[in-house]
Amino acid sequence: MNSPNPNSLKYRFTKGLLKALARINKHQPRSSSSSSREIQRRYRRIKTAAYASMACAVGTRRAWSRELLWKIRNQARNGGVLRRIGRSTTSTHYLMKKRSQKKPVVEGLGRIDELRKVVPGGEDMDTWSLLEETAHYMKCLTTQVKVMRTIVAIYSTT
Repeated sequence: MNSPNPNSLKYRFTKGLLKALARINKHQPRSSSSSSREIQRRYRRIKTAAYASMACAVGTRRAWSRELLWKIRNQARNGGVLRRIGRSTTSTHYLMKKRSQKKPVVEGLGRIDELRKVVPGGEDMDTWSLLEETAHYMKCLTTQVKVMRTIVAIYSTT
């Protein structure tokens, strides 16, 4: 059996996610509470762990991963309130509020604007960069789904 490549995205993501899941499991309440509130809390923690592991596996080479890491760090610091004003050297201006003004839709650009909403950090990217980041983000999301399905398959058989 071949050993996994420790430099692969899949390996780095899996390693980070399993560590995060172990921490989540370690901090779960001793009682087997399945209240709606507890389930929602665990869901949010697992979702955050998956996104953080994916962004950490990619590193800061990609704008979407920098944006995700920034959101997660600030969510932890600010108790869920996200707001960023100003510019930094590695990223552009972000306001994590819904924009109340609609941009005029130019024929054919409506889909690009929709894509900007889906890709983390896509709001301030030019079209070419957005398409490059989207392709990489989709590759990483596909990897994330495959790894999580494998984890579920392993734990559902035991």
